[in-house]
Amino acid sequence: MQAAPTSVWRDSPERYGRISRWLHWGMALLFAWQFIGMGLRLALGRTPVVSFFVGSHASVGLLLMVLVLLRGAWGLSHAGRRPPHGSGWLGRAAAAGHGALYLLMVIVPLLALVRAWGSGRAFIWFHTLPLWGASPKNEALMAPANAAHGLLAWVLLALVAGHVAMVLLHRWWWRDAVAQRMVGRVR
Repeated sequence: MQAAPTSVWRDSPERYGRISRWLHWGMALLFAWQFIGMGLRLALGRTPVVSFFVGSHASVGLLLMVLVLLRGAWGLSHAGRRPPHGSGWLGRAAAAGHGALYLLMVIVPLLALVRAWGSGRAFIWFHTLPLWGASPKNEALMAPANAAHGLLAWVLLALVAGHVAMVLLHRWWWRDAVAQRMVGRVR
């Protein structure tokens, strides 16, 4: 079996490469897990099904934080090669929307990490890797996340819904190839 050429892994002005796609779709699945869990918690309260999702919320959130930083670094390293957002007000709106998504994908888990640190409880990532031990509770560290983490997470979900809506609009209304940049075959 022959190795895939380097060009399929890297972004180009025509399409996103495999690494960008894997990061995008992997993060999409993890965000879906997070929002399904929190949605079920709001709808059902504390149940075994909800606990199944919510029990991993902090660990998945940290994984998402790591992935968004990797994705951001990868995107910056390919800034000149990535597909353009387009021109005019629609291109500027797309760039602003993506910027807001990235900003919230960093801020939301960062707030949660600060809250977890301030809670005084130990944090063991996926019940295997201890990141910090128990310490005295610090309400000043917890307050910003208590005030903003959930609200900003739902704003992030709204932006994700807008992102999906725009992909569908490009695909089914405008019938252009914008969606193919992330979902089409990589050759």
